[in-house]
Amino acid sequence: MEFSATVILAGLILALLWLFSVKRRKYRLPPGPAPLPLLGNLPQIDKNFSENYGPVMTLYMGWQRTVVLVGYDAVKEALVDQADDFTGRMPVPFLLKATKGYGLGISNGERWRQMRRFTLTTLRDFGMGRKGMEEWIQEVSEHLMAHIHTFKGKPFDPQFVLSSTVSNVICCLVFGERFAFEDKQFLHLLTIMSKMLRFNSSPLGQMYNIFPWLMEHLPGYHQTIFGYMKEARDFIERKIQEHKETLDPSSPRDYIDCFLIRINQEKDNPSSEFNYDNLVSTVLNLFVAGTETTSSTLRYALTVLIKYPKIQEKMQQEIDTVMGKDRCPRMDDRKSLPFSDAVIHEVQRFLDIAPFSVPHYALNDISFKGYTIPKDTVIIPLLHSVLKEEKQWATPRFFNPQHFLDHNGNFKKNPAFMPFSAGKRACVGESLARMELFIFLVSLLQDFTFSCEGGPDSVDLEPEYSSFANLPRSHQVIATAR
Repeated sequence: MEFSATVILAGLILALLWLFSVKRRKYRLPPGPAPLPLLGNLPQIDKNFSENYGPVMTLYMGWQRTVVLVGYDAVKEALVDQADDFTGRMPVPFLLKATKGYGLGISNGERWRQMRRFTLTTLRDFGMGRKGMEEWIQEVSEHLMAHIHTFKGKPFDPQFVLSSTVSNVICCLVFGERFAFEDKQFLHLLTIMSKMLRFNSSPLGQMYNIFPWLMEHLPGYHQTIFGYMKEARDFIERKIQEHKETLDPSSPRDYIDCFLIRINQEKDNPSSEFNYDNLVSTVLNLFVAGTETTSSTLRYALTVLIKYPKIQEKMQQEIDTVMGKDRCPRMDDRKSLPFSDAVIHEVQRFLDIAPFSVPHYALNDISFKGYTIPKDTVIIPLLHSVLKEEKQWATPRFFNPQHFLDHNGNFKKNPAFMPFSAGKRACVGESLARMELFIFLVSLLQDFTFSCEGGPDSVDLEPEYSSFANLPRSHQVIATAR
């Protein structure tokens, strides 16, 4: 019996090795290390793979064939120059479970095209990237300043203060309402969203994304996370029901209203993607993405400024000189605050919040740089390798605002600045995030100086988790009124 099992296992291993070699012969795949049966290249993952195999390489994550694009030139050529070929999005198992395959984030084809076009148009109609949105962010910013003043210079954890603030901006666009800092239901929702993101970036979350068919049937913390997914969806479904009961088709109040109106308009169109499932999942996409990434970046910015108090002081001097302390910042001020703008950009570059981007997917065979990327291959445009590439940045491993300043101190752009990714699957909320980061951070430095009890040397800028997302560590901060 033991002999038979050994023979079967050996046969399976040989079959898998043969299958991998056949696939390599059938297609001119990019180079890469030989995979191990079942595990692929997971035990061999090495940050220096690209030195051996070049900027386009093939790895196997378990069973899944993956092509990794390394460096600005390869990423830009794929996502921008060959944008149509690289619009596919991988059905990441964790995100697939959360959205049931609907919505904007990981959909493809006609569903993605309809959802993206509608979402961009609707959010712009409600002010995203425009003056109306700026005024709303300024109003939310005033609530943030008032709330931080209530701590009276005592240490506090800024995580939920900032996530509540940022989330209220997207809530305005999507739900048409703002939630109070003390709203227990809202704070619980932010808590479970944070836990979901942390799980997806944890080793256990990575295991689920690689072996979902196995993890689904095992007990563990991931089952608790699945319960949080349901809670988040239930919250959104209640909000949609409230909108249905109060909807005035002649006067839409927000994104949900517009979507409900469109569902009714296209109810007889069999090719329409405007349905209830897409509404729930797209709202979930917007709510999570519009909260966690920007609030984490703001939290990291405060940590950086505590770590480097001279940079904080220089920003405050520039802000005081240009606009003083008596009015809210406007986006028009950005061109007069080049150092502050450079610091904000450097925070995004250095944090590198989405190092792997959201993985792409070959919907058809793709010819790229003399290789063939076969259909159903996962494609990872390694944004980390762009934001930390030595030939693009003078000191890529150090925090250095001079990366975005010329020799005269004027702000300068760098095409390798890709924290929002690039091409047709770039973040739909990029203009909103840029506005939030600038207005909130400048407002914070107008009103407060930030420090911590342990001093700058106690601050650790290394992420707590680094995989699907780079999540900054939690630090208690002290906000001293200026």
